Amino acid sequence: VQLVESGGGLVQTGGSLRLSCVVSGSTFSSTFRINVMGWYRQAPGKQRELVAVITGGGRIRDYAGNVKGRFTISGADAENTAYLQMNNLKPEDTAVYYCAAGTLRSGSPKFDYWGLGTQVTVSS
Repeated sequence: VQLVESGGGLVQTGGSLRLSCVVSGSTFSSTFRINVMGWYRQAPGKQRELVAVITGGGRIRDYAGNVKGRFTISGADAENTAYLQMNNLKPEDTAVYYCAAGTLRSGSPKFDYWGLGTQVTVSS
């Protein structure tokens, strides 16, 4: 299973970016082996943090408090793709963003697969 992210870049404060993550080698669906996808980010000198999560079919979506209302996670099961729409970006959103895929186990997402990351830089 491979995950490939795209869509990162440099943007000014208040701008927007849309990240994409394509899964190959498996299927993203509520009924398949990969039924949850998420986006993490890691800024220099900081721990990796979970930004947003979505289950196959989009039934459940959840966000970190510091991005709620600005970021939107969505999924296109037929395309094995998850997206992260990021609006009103702030300098503190600068980080490497990683896509993750896995399964729900006991109600919690367990991520088994990871992408290599895409850099997002927000200038002030």
